[in-house]
Amino acid sequence: MNLNTLKFNARVKSAGIKPEDLASEIKRPGINATSALRNWSKGNFKPAPKREDLRSLAAALSVPVTDIVRFDGAHKWARISARKIRLVSDLIRGQDIDSALTMLKFSKKRAAVFVRKALESAIACAEENDADVSRLVVSESRVDEGPTMKRFQPKDRGRAHPIMKRSSHVHVAVEVA
Repeated sequence: MNLNTLKFNARVKSAGIKPEDLASEIKRPGINATSALRNWSKGNFKPAPKREDLRSLAAALSVPVTDIVRFDGAHKWARISARKIRLVSDLIRGQDIDSALTMLKFSKKRAAVFVRKALESAIACAEENDADVSRLVVSESRVDEGPTMKRFQPKDRGRAHPIMKRSSHVHVAVEVA
């Protein structure tokens, strides 16, 4: 569960609440709430907002928690190149979860398995936080390159040909539409 900065900023603006008033709602020792709230509204999540922080912000804005958060899922260290997974992850962006799961289930690409695992992880996170699963939409679907293992295949006349074993990290986020 992570803060959706666009929805959060829109709710703060429509409520007409000052950031200082919201900062007083965050009661976590060891952090400067005003600077943390300023960072979160810009999309910089340092320090990372915790579940209690998000709940208190939603209560201060008098909205449900699911209106200002998104639910993330990831599959890291997938042993497939990012270029191959991006073909599949682009298909589900903006889709509701039922159609996205159906597309991934019947896709012939091997990358669909990795994307489906990340999507199911995000859905499970949403269910855990009491979100309405029937209204979930895939808001973000991106693939980052992971580390590449470099191997070499011996060839004729003492030469060596490189073999690049690529990996990738799949990130999927869903939110209530």
